[in-house]
Amino acid sequence: MNSELKNIYCRENNILAPVMTEIITKEVLTESETMLTIRFKDNQSFIFEPGQIVEAGVFGFGEIPLGIASSPTNVNNFNLVIRKSGKVSAAITQLNAGDFLSIRGPLGNGFPLEELYDDDVLVIAGGLGLVPTRSLIYFILENRSKFKNFTVFYGARSPKDILFKEDLSRWWQSTEVDYYSSVDTAPPNWRGNIGVITTLFDKAKNIHSNTKVIVCGPPIMYKFVMRELEKLEISKNNIYLDLERRMKCGVGKCGHCQMRDKYICIDGPVFQYSQIHKYAEAI
Repeated sequence: MNSELKNIYCRENNILAPVMTEIITKEVLTESETMLTIRFKDNQSFIFEPGQIVEAGVFGFGEIPLGIASSPTNVNNFNLVIRKSGKVSAAITQLNAGDFLSIRGPLGNGFPLEELYDDDVLVIAGGLGLVPTRSLIYFILENRSKFKNFTVFYGARSPKDILFKEDLSRWWQSTEVDYYSSVDTAPPNWRGNIGVITTLFDKAKNIHSNTKVIVCGPPIMYKFVMRELEKLEISKNNIYLDLERRMKCGVGKCGHCQMRDKYICIDGPVFQYSQIHKYAEAI
């Protein structure tokens, strides 16, 4: 084995075995979301693809699936974002820098990076959908010459729900990405766009029938985004959906994420839309 590969920390050969990691930093993003930066206790590298997930757990409480929010080119540590919505997520958000968190992964299939090379790319992220797509956005910006026009849509419920504000500010000012955002509702002094994420289609440039599209967000968003993409005559082969919201065990054992003949945790969480467009459960 290549000596460099010996230092790569990848648990795919033992996906049932949790490994302890250390929390380096903790950052409160919103009233509901907290971001952790973590590393493995033995300082091994962690290799993953944008769109893959990990199972994060606290002994005595259980574990939950989480998308990886950081760039895959940073192998020394990675980011997880937790929305406090249950006993496990609540236990994780109570942890602080220096505490330990169990991790299984990376799990599942990520975004098809090579399929996106030399094409225009549109990322549509709603709410927490920005977490796994942030990893992809970082990758594209760090490998910008491999892609053509790059556009990002981000939608949040309100200004107080906006994630990664520093990143969004950089993307807004960057010449490397056409960034558009909107909120569903806002106070009178809000200067940004107001409206659902699909209103951004009228503002964007460089979106056409050959654009490759990545979609990740709340279930209600998918149906309306698909209608807009159909109007643009974008092929179902050029659309990729991230369905990680349905996952639970991450290894195809609990059946929670079964979608007819597919398990989202094993066959996904990223799917080409042409593979699942007839599945009512998909959107």
